[in-house]
Amino acid sequence: MNLNVYSEIGNLKKVMLHRPSKELENLAPEYLQELLFDDIPYLEKAQQEHDEFASILRNEGVEVVYLLDLLQQTLSSWELKSEFLREFIDMSEITNPYISQALFDFFISMDTRDMIEKLICGLRTEELDLKKDIFSVQVRKSKLNHPFFLDPLVNLYFQRDPVAVVGRGATINRMNTPTRRRESMFMEYVLKYHPDFSRSPFYYSKDMPYSIEGGDILVLNRNTLAIGISQRTEPEALEIIAKKVFYEYGDEFDTIIGVLIPSLRAFMHLDTVFTMVDYDKFVVHSKLEKNMKFFTIRKKEKDEFEIAEETAPLNVVLEKYLKIKKVTLIKCGGSDDIAASREQWNDGSNCLAIRPGEVVVYDRNRITNAELNKYGIKTLEIPSSELSRGRGGPRCMSMPLIRENA
Repeated sequence: MNLNVYSEIGNLKKVMLHRPSKELENLAPEYLQELLFDDIPYLEKAQQEHDEFASILRNEGVEVVYLLDLLQQTLSSWELKSEFLREFIDMSEITNPYISQALFDFFISMDTRDMIEKLICGLRTEELDLKKDIFSVQVRKSKLNHPFFLDPLVNLYFQRDPVAVVGRGATINRMNTPTRRRESMFMEYVLKYHPDFSRSPFYYSKDMPYSIEGGDILVLNRNTLAIGISQRTEPEALEIIAKKVFYEYGDEFDTIIGVLIPSLRAFMHLDTVFTMVDYDKFVVHSKLEKNMKFFTIRKKEKDEFEIAEETAPLNVVLEKYLKIKKVTLIKCGGSDDIAASREQWNDGSNCLAIRPGEVVVYDRNRITNAELNKYGIKTLEIPSSELSRGRGGPRCMSMPLIRENA
């Protein structure tokens, strides 16, 4: 099976999710900022909401697969399992060799699925029995220092960010913050070694020096990507991706629209303020629309780029590069500035299209949803009182693997 994503709106055939689990119960108030959460979700309710999300997708004919299942199938040999575990420990910045080996011994003896689940959940210092009397080990085991040897991967249910499927390949992203960098490993191993995906080209590596996250990558059509330059994505990453998708893998992409947005947590990714919902319709945070800047990278001959700054407004830039006569921008929160800020914060702009003109949204954003309906967009609403505490919506929580070509 090959990856195939050449638009944001083509009929969604296969999608990957991660159902939140016990990692959320390792959140505590003093670690929220470090782990990128604003509040602590109630796990049981969050799982119910996530299950409803998956159920809606299945009811619409989408095949739902889970990251945990794919990775378990991938790590079927002891060699791959041990290689993955060694790299995970290294990426956790465990520099003490005794602790590193103790972690390896602790996890390698587990059943593969149990190992993966525990790596995601995190490992508290008291869970590892370190018998050797070493000064540095005793200090690091002190709860006054840090309660975890391995921090929990609480953001993993936002599957959009660690990897982005682009065309028939993928970017393996370098996450902006250390707490999320290990997440990219999971799908990297699946795409490298799982028999269903092992021929997929990579357009970016997590080992690159510049950060980029999948919430900033939108596949607008077979020729055009929009990539946010944001709190989480650096412009140098766009140049690397442009070279890969334009010249190295023979795909049809020839234009990247770089969208510069304010570097703020409220607008951490492009898809928190802007998503595509139909061939000619987009939902956008109205308070930010006039504060976007656009830079284009276009394919030329012989590995060269044509670079330009676009001074036209968003709708005109989209009409130009998507070759659409008229683009409609649907305002998140409508014309009410307070509602726009509130509903953007609650992921009103973060829509997941399952086919042209039909999107999954959070039910709490009633004004935005009414605006979408007014413009003929069908909304499939899911509850979000707990899922939204992690600052992400339906698009953030999903990684499309196969879409029909729009």
